[in-house]
Amino acid sequence: MDVSAFLSLGCGLVVTSVESTATTLTCFVSATAPAPGCPLCHEPSDHLHSHYQRVVADLPCGGRQVTLILLVRKFRCKTKACPRKVFAERFAPLIEPWARQSTRLIEALQAIGLATCGEGGARLAAKLSLPASSTTLLRRIMALPDVTPEPVQELGIDDFSFRRGWRFGTILVDLERHRAIDLLPDRQAETAAAWMRQRPTIRVVSRDRGGDYAAAATQGAPQAVQCADRFHLLKNLGEAVEGLLAHHLAAERKRQIQAPQALQTPVWLTKRSVRYSATLVRRQQARREERLARYEQVIALRQLGLSQQAIARQVGIGASTVQSWLAVSAFPERKPRQQSSQLDRYLPYLIQRWAEGCHNIACLFRELVEQGYKGSYESVYDNLVRLLPEGRKHAAAVSQTPALATSRQAAFLFLRRPEDLGEEERETITKLRQMNPEVDLAYGLVQQFAQMLRSRMGVHLDAWLAQAASSKLPELQSFAAGIEKDKEAVRNGLTWSINNGMVEGFVTKLKLIKRTMYGRASFALLRQRVLHAA
Repeated sequence: MDVSAFLSLGCGLVVTSVESTATTLTCFVSATAPAPGCPLCHEPSDHLHSHYQRVVADLPCGGRQVTLILLVRKFRCKTKACPRKVFAERFAPLIEPWARQSTRLIEALQAIGLATCGEGGARLAAKLSLPASSTTLLRRIMALPDVTPEPVQELGIDDFSFRRGWRFGTILVDLERHRAIDLLPDRQAETAAAWMRQRPTIRVVSRDRGGDYAAAATQGAPQAVQCADRFHLLKNLGEAVEGLLAHHLAAERKRQIQAPQALQTPVWLTKRSVRYSATLVRRQQARREERLARYEQVIALRQLGLSQQAIARQVGIGASTVQSWLAVSAFPERKPRQQSSQLDRYLPYLIQRWAEGCHNIACLFRELVEQGYKGSYESVYDNLVRLLPEGRKHAAAVSQTPALATSRQAAFLFLRRPEDLGEEERETITKLRQMNPEVDLAYGLVQQFAQMLRSRMGVHLDAWLAQAASSKLPELQSFAAGIEKDKEAVRNGLTWSINNGMVEGFVTKLKLIKRTMYGRASFALLRQRVLHAA
């Protein structure tokens, strides 16, 4: 059976013999070309000089590592003017000169390295019977040639972070061919401008609202039209609206807190009156009647001449009680017990602090301790809860009031299409607009800008800027002033279909690649992996 067909060695090579073990497959290979050509002058020669063996690793077969042992022949060059007198026959494209691995094995290791990088790639390669160290994989990645530059016309530019908040780089994307074409080690305007000067074919630059890339495009590609990214425009508008809404929502929350406090009356703090329910009154009345009957029984037995001890045993009460009852001339009514508390002397202070708006029991307790109160926090808490029944009922009522949206949630709703909102979200928008006339005005301006952005109606930008400037809303006026400084790029971004969405996608991919590099994320390695990523 011809093994050469299974190994696919290509024409001109045959397998002469095979040796196998449980984990390896060794193939002895020889060339069949009678007269190979000189690598310099390409003149065929059949003048054999000598031969030697060459060991090359190849792709695994059936889970076994494959080793090729080639019998390499040397020939004398017949061209007298050729500087090469003796040459060895070549086996390209299967094996490059002086290589210890076949081309297809190198490509497989490069693919593994690009997908997983060093340590992870070494573990995966071992599972695939392609043993290679992490350093080998990194070396194979770095050996990849630079991507052949092609004329770029539509350029997308954005930054990415090596270390968030500390060090940044720049990614450049060809928006026509949908591929990353280069990475820069920083986001300085001079670096990006120098890169653009070498590519005079650029006619459009899509960027964010940052001043560095605007300056870079102006200096390095003055012939290009600049487009401000629509996502960043909407993001900047959302930040401005969020600041406006935060101010009004804070005022609305204060009104909601102050309204229930105004309804509270501290009458229940000024009196420690005992409130009895109907059931409690009936129970106390029954106990009085039972005690009165025992008193009358004691008087009747005394009139019969019984001693106090005998009366106590017959009625079932203590002798001292019989003695006290006989000493009085009428039924002794029980007086309600006056329970005193260490908190009583501090009640006027609590009334004052509660009226001032301090409803935090822990805070009140600390203030009482500073004034000399010796009781426990639990005592203060229990007494206040018992003395403030209206407060508890009102707290329950307040908890049922729907919570206001946060400023970020409200800003997000302001930017969305009205037809995409649910019923509850529409109600939230209505309540927000009714909160203050400024909020209602801001909602109208935000929707106009969002509609202008979605429908690519950049021709209406000047009219909108005039409305925002005259709105007397500081946040929107500041947003409009920022657009005035970059109006042409913003107008182009609101008119053309080009934007930085594709660039943001490549930044996300770059982040994934960067986080799989196990701490070896040097710029050169990161650039190779990004530019050669599938």
